[in-house]
Amino acid sequence: MASDNLAMGIFLFSQITVGVLGNSSIIFYYMIFIFNGKHLMPKDLIIEHLTVANFLSIISRGIPQAMSDFRFKDFLNDVGCKLIVYIYRIARGVSLYVMCLLSCFQAITISSSNSRWMKLKHRATKYIGPSCSLSWPVHLVLNILTPARVSGPISNKNMTSRLSYGYCSWFASGNVVTALYMSLLCFTDGLCLCLMACLSVFMVSVLYRHKRQVQHIHSAQHCRKVLPEDRAAQTILTLVCIFVISYAFSSIVVIFTTYSKGSVLWKVGVFLFIEMCFPIVCPFVLLSNIKSSSSLFLPCCGNRKLFPNLT
Repeated sequence: MASDNLAMGIFLFSQITVGVLGNSSIIFYYMIFIFNGKHLMPKDLIIEHLTVANFLSIISRGIPQAMSDFRFKDFLNDVGCKLIVYIYRIARGVSLYVMCLLSCFQAITISSSNSRWMKLKHRATKYIGPSCSLSWPVHLVLNILTPARVSGPISNKNMTSRLSYGYCSWFASGNVVTALYMSLLCFTDGLCLCLMACLSVFMVSVLYRHKRQVQHIHSAQHCRKVLPEDRAAQTILTLVCIFVISYAFSSIVVIFTTYSKGSVLWKVGVFLFIEMCFPIVCPFVLLSNIKSSSSLFLPCCGNRKLFPNLT
C-alpha cells in the first residue's frame, strides 16, 4: 500500500509540475502585459480568468493529495481542509462558467458576418469583463455550504458516513437542505454543459458550411489555409471536448466511489487523474496557437497579442 501511495504521489507531482508551469506561463504573460499598459481583448479577459481558475484548481486539489500520498500526516487541520476544498469548488465552478462564456463568444465571433450577430458581438464585448469578474462572488455564494460537509482526516463525526481522501474527509448527508443544495449545483453545472454542447454543434456546422463555401470559391491549394476565426473555433472546440469528457468521467467516478465499498485508494487516484486533465492540458492547447514563442516572454517588443488566433 505504501509503495502504491508513493507511485501515485510521484505521478501526481509530475502532473502538478506540468500544469503549474503551463498556467504560470500564461499568468506571467498577462502580468507583464498589464504592467506595460496594454489593453486586453475580450477573449484575453476570458482566458485570463480561466487560467487563474485552472491554477487554483491544480494547487488546491493536487498538492494536498500529493502530500498525502507522500505520507505527510495531518498537515491540514479542520479549518485548513474546509478552506482548501472551498477554494477548489469555487475555482472549478468558475472554470465551468468561463468555458461556457468562451464558447458563447466564439460562436458569436464566427457568425459575425451577419449584421445581427455583429451587433450582438459588440454588445457582448462590453459585458465580458464584468461577467468574468462576477462569476467569482457568484460561485463563492453557490458553494457556501461546502465547508459544512468537509472536515479534517480525524473527526468525531459518524465514521460510516465519511469518505476519506487521505488529507480531508467528505461527509454525506441525507437531509432535505443538502439534497436541494446539491440539486442546485447539479442544475447550474448541467445547464452550462448543455449550452457548451449545443454551441459546439453549432460551431461545427458553421465551420462545415464555411469550408464548403470556400471550396467553391478558391482553389484546392488555397483551401488548405485555415482562417484565424476557424482556427480559434477549432481550439475552443478542442477545449470544450476535453472539459466535457473530463467533467463527465470525474462525475461518474465520484458517484462510483461514493456508493461502492472497499478500498478507495485507486478510485481517488483515477478520479484525480481525470479531474486534473483539463487544467493541465488547457494552457498548452492555448499556447499552441501562439505564432511566436518569443511573444510570450517579450510582450513589450510589439503589440502582438498572446492569442492572435483567438480574437
